[in-house]
Amino acid sequence: MIETNMTVKFSLEEVCDIAQLPTEVLITIVEEGVIEPKGSAPEEWCFDCYMLNVAKRASRLHRDFGLDWTGMPLYLDMLEQLEKLREENKRLRQQLGRFLLD
Repeated sequence: MIETNMTVKFSLEEVCDIAQLPTEVLITIVEEGVIEPKGSAPEEWCFDCYMLNVAKRASRLHRDFGLDWTGMPLYLDMLEQLEKLREENKRLRQQLGRFLLD
């Protein structure tokens, strides 16, 4: 079996194309600390799949709910915590269900 540790990397232009974001919006997302690409200047930035997904999610939150960019890192963190709590709740309910059936 062959194991690979390949990580897909994207440039600024590729992220904008894939996420259908204007360049200015992606630059704002980075400037507000929502994501932190590698590289010191926009033409050097390198994004991974996780950052691509966060940028898309942040863009949807901004567009659909009018959330401001300044608070976006906090909003995303709160949503991530909520998702983790829901998963934990689901797991605990399953454990409780098995306990009650015994």
